[in-house]
Amino acid sequence: MLYFDGCPNWQVAARRLSELAAERPGLRVTHCQIRTIEQAHQVGFHGSPSIHVGGVDVFADADAGVGLACRVYETPDGIAGAPTLEQLRTAIPDA
Repeated sequence: MLYFDGCPNWQVAARRLSELAAERPGLRVTHCQIRTIEQAHQVGFHGSPSIHVGGVDVFADADAGVGLACRVYETPDGIAGAPTLEQLRTAIPDA
């Protein structure tokens, strides 16, 4: 999970990823704080939180810009600052 410290939504995503990791013992979750716009461009950071698997953003949006901003996700309950646990289960393959 990639995040920047100014966004409160990364903590919600981190909790959900921890829950998913508890369900899937082979899943390893790491956190990477993005600190500069240069770093954001280098890793293709489309906002906080971003969920990457093998270096690929699993919720990629071709129209999303790169930068230090909070990200929004379409969820069954509307726009949210983090994907739901069910969306994470679907987007992240079993380890």
